[in-house]
Amino acid sequence: MIIIPAIDIIDGSCVRLSQGDYSSKKVYNSDPLEVAKMFEDWGLSRLHLVDLDGAKAGKVINYKVLERICNSTSMTVDFGGGIKTDKDIEIAFDSGAQMITGGSIAVKNQERFIFWLEKYGQDRIILGADHKNEKIAVSGWIETSNLDLNNFINDYLKKGVKKVICTDISKDGMLEGSSTELYSRLINQFPGMELIGSGGVGSLFDLQALQEINMTSVIVGKAIYEERISSKEIKQFISD
Repeated sequence: MIIIPAIDIIDGSCVRLSQGDYSSKKVYNSDPLEVAKMFEDWGLSRLHLVDLDGAKAGKVINYKVLERICNSTSMTVDFGGGIKTDKDIEIAFDSGAQMITGGSIAVKNQERFIFWLEKYGQDRIILGADHKNEKIAVSGWIETSNLDLNNFINDYLKKGVKKVICTDISKDGMLEGSSTELYSRLINQFPGMELIGSGGVGSLFDLQALQEINMTSVIVGKAIYEERISSKEIKQFISD
């Protein structure tokens, strides 16, 4: 199982939210590049970078942060937040992202998302399936749709999607454990999917529980920043 550390950006700084609530913002570092280099030093090779300003505004904003990280580290970066137009996705890829995550666009403009999937390939386009009570949420999690999580994923797998980030918003930033039962169900239901779990990881035990259900990858954020999981534990987990 691949551990993917998360860096969320507001006003150019590395922050974390709780349950997607922007008023809960906590700044951890004013220099996201410093954080990315720390992750790289730990032996982590992937990075999940989210432009929270972009998610709220509906257009890519913090692409300069993406550019700095991609130019100064060798990490494989997937980037999301505010990618709504062809110009946005071009900015993301031109700034060094190897993959982009599309959530709101996949709900509000299916035709455009499928066009990107066909143009850039299933290895570079990740479906963002973020949900509240298994209903898909969009626009920086400010809006909840009537789309059922299972149906949403199933429809896009049929259209060629391979990679899916699934975030249980109720658990995000709460450090109280992941949606292990839900992920186990999705893995069994969609065996060909590369499922990336996100939200709730609060300890090494949570990582081990996800590994036991054969999770492909998991995104970890606040647990690292709040030192619930140490660099030593991360390094040991990778080596094992």
